[in-house]
Amino acid sequence: MMAEESVALSKDLEGSETSTPETPTVKVLEELLNTGRPSCNHADEVWPNLFIGDLAVAHNKEELRKHGITHILNAAHNACGSKGNQAFYGKEFCYHGIAADDFPDFDLSIYFRSASEYIHKALSVPNGKILVHCILGKSRSATLVLAYLMMHHNLSLAAAVERVLQSRAIFPNRGFLKQLQDLELKLRHKRKLCQLQ
Repeated sequence: MMAEESVALSKDLEGSETSTPETPTVKVLEELLNTGRPSCNHADEVWPNLFIGDLAVAHNKEELRKHGITHILNAAHNACGSKGNQAFYGKEFCYHGIAADDFPDFDLSIYFRSASEYIHKALSVPNGKILVHCILGKSRSATLVLAYLMMHHNLSLAAAVERVLQSRAIFPNRGFLKQLQDLELKLRHKRKLCQLQ
């Protein structure tokens, strides 16, 4: 990679090139994330009937029953140590898996729509409750929940982050924050187009 490309990529990850007055930079988002709760449980309800959790709770069917979970969204499907699949959960829980890596260069945004639709569908079922998890419940799963809140509840990225931080410590990696920035810009553009029509 040439020096100019490296500098450009670094600036882009900081969010300076895609930042607008309405969309905070990655650095500002990271500062906001650092103001969150110092710790979290194995599962925390971050929106009505929507939980973010870790692998420990995802593998504990008794805990899932205690929380009333009906649906599972595993953002670490096929990851080392993850037992998650429909066969593991049987007929008691509905399962959806996304084989995502927690690396800044992994394109998680290609799953934003399908994950958001799955969450929305789960919450539309009478008494539906969903656990969105990855390994630690801080990056991949949190990113998908933030995308859902932005897409289905029209929250800004900053407002979605602040809402989740009220209940759980999260910290999406820099690449995922950049993808959420891009999502916010697309959603804002789409809303503007709709207003013009």
